[in-house]
Amino acid sequence: MTPAILGTGQAVYDPRGAVGAEPRPVSPRVKSLAGLRLGVLDNTKWNGRRLLEKTVALLQQEAPFAEVRYYKKESFSRNADPALIGRIARECEAAVTAIGD
Repeated sequence: MTPAILGTGQAVYDPRGAVGAEPRPVSPRVKSLAGLRLGVLDNTKWNGRRLLEKTVALLQQEAPFAEVRYYKKESFSRNADPALIGRIARECEAAVTAIGD
């Protein structure tokens, strides 16, 4: 990173940095949640599970699921294991996750 040099000679760095990411296709939305198997990914933060349970309860009122399956990440500070994501994709037609802080 190249700093900007002020008139006083001080170096100033831009803290924003740059993030690069490859575009990925978005999965098509389902027409209705009714009758689907829902995967719920808990990120293990303190209030995450509670938020997800309340969210699922509200969704169930609108369109009852055939089944709700709960999954848990190893740690909230890490990405979900690709094997876990694959398992959720194989076992469920829809999925939801949230941060509960």
